[in-house]
Amino acid sequence: MPACGSASRPARRTPYPRLVRPTLNVLDPDLIERILDEAKRVLAEVGIEVRGTVLRQRLLDAGLPLDGSGMRVLFPRDVVDRGIETAPKSFVLYDRDGNPLADLGGDRVHFVPGSSGLRVLDHRTGETRLADSTDFVEYVRLADGLRNIAYLATAFSTNADIEPQVSDAWRLYMALTNSKKPVVSGAFTEHGVRRMVEMLELFRRDRADLIARPLTIFTITATGNFRYSEDSCQNLIDCVEAGIPVEIVPVTLMGLIAPVTLVGATVFHAVDVLAGITMAQVVRPGAPVLFGGAPATFHMRLASAPMAAIEALHLDVAYVAVAKALGLPCQSYMALSDGKLIDAQAGAETFGSALLAALAGVNSVSGPGMLDFVLVFSLAKLVFDDEMCGQALHFVREARPLDDLPVSELIDQLLADQHLIMSPHTLRHWPSELYLPTVVVDRDNRENWLKAGGADAAARATAEVDRRLAAYRPIETDDAVDEELRRIIRAGLHDQTELPVVPAATEPVPLTEASDGRRRNPRRRI
Repeated sequence: MPACGSASRPARRTPYPRLVRPTLNVLDPDLIERILDEAKRVLAEVGIEVRGTVLRQRLLDAGLPLDGSGMRVLFPRDVVDRGIETAPKSFVLYDRDGNPLADLGGDRVHFVPGSSGLRVLDHRTGETRLADSTDFVEYVRLADGLRNIAYLATAFSTNADIEPQVSDAWRLYMALTNSKKPVVSGAFTEHGVRRMVEMLELFRRDRADLIARPLTIFTITATGNFRYSEDSCQNLIDCVEAGIPVEIVPVTLMGLIAPVTLVGATVFHAVDVLAGITMAQVVRPGAPVLFGGAPATFHMRLASAPMAAIEALHLDVAYVAVAKALGLPCQSYMALSDGKLIDAQAGAETFGSALLAALAGVNSVSGPGMLDFVLVFSLAKLVFDDEMCGQALHFVREARPLDDLPVSELIDQLLADQHLIMSPHTLRHWPSELYLPTVVVDRDNRENWLKAGGADAAARATAEVDRRLAAYRPIETDDAVDEELRRIIRAGLHDQTELPVVPAATEPVPLTEASDGRRRNPRRRI
């Protein structure tokens, strides 16, 4: 029975409704707690094989014990809990000039090119081959102008024209001198981080300024089997001490080195990541760390490791849910394809995983541009993926009234004119409410499509690469800074005597209206 007097009191309406962002829920909160409890038990009782002697000693000096064999470092629960507590809940990436660009935390989503491709798919010839510096600098100039690619990554190896021990620094050089966007990078040798930190400091006042305004995120890979390699251990120390945020990225292979089941694989994954987060906080409390990963399934018939397999994507969003429960920023390898070309498989896998990542609120999504189990990078696919990512980002906007509750005025306008295309409401809101893709996505009628040549998605993306490269506007780098960057890299050469030639950018050509996705009425400017 209602309380006395309640029947005569009208229901209170909230003047500003709660805004709802589309999201994804794949794990019950109680199950997340059980997963975390089990991961902490494994860390405390089984531990991690820390192969880096310096990091291992630091952990022992901090009071972490060894297991009975003396081979594995144990992580007591209180140490892990303290690491989670001291890790920042968000952090900001800054551009080359020191301006804030990306706030990583909450449900804020940023799409980033994938990393570590060994080859490039030449968009001009269709050949898959080793990449050189010209390929890489074209990639940077292309990605610099893509509207849904928040920042860069050292996306593929330039192993055709630079010695491997400095190739990571050389790619960072080309990124820093051809774009002002932040960069996801990493070192491929045990002491490679120090060289790259020296380069990054040239764009900040000093080490303290680099810590305060980070320009990069570096990847620290957990190798599986509850182990961190010598390279990963030393790179973690060097990054954390230099103030470079790190993403802890286990390659969790479901059915091979991790359980084939979702919950078991999530536990294994969480063990590796929590170990990395804890080690980073032991080295420097408050160091920014992303709860990341690059899971894949092990294909039992083909012995391949598909990252776009639906089970791998399920694991992605599951461990992201764990990260969210801890309040930690997160990263994942999604918005990519295991296919070999821009085809139906590539489109489905890329958009499907991009949308899942956006719904899950992954803060840094590594993957656009990648094909073939992240072995091959494609500039044309990066352009195609930029559109897929843009649509995913558009979908996860918060729903809110926009001069459309009540709808009485809109109904009056519709009944008067029989359309709303020229109504003040439409003219006011369509630029932000309608996502209009570039010509990479075909939204024209069949007749106009045929008149334009009937190009498929791959051909349209390939043509768009060339248009955007022609529109690239070079950035200036102080000559003294540029020479010092090159000196640092040359100092690491063994047999090579000269650095590769980086082609100069041509005079920029403005993008045509066909490239920006919006048709203009010459009589009206909105």
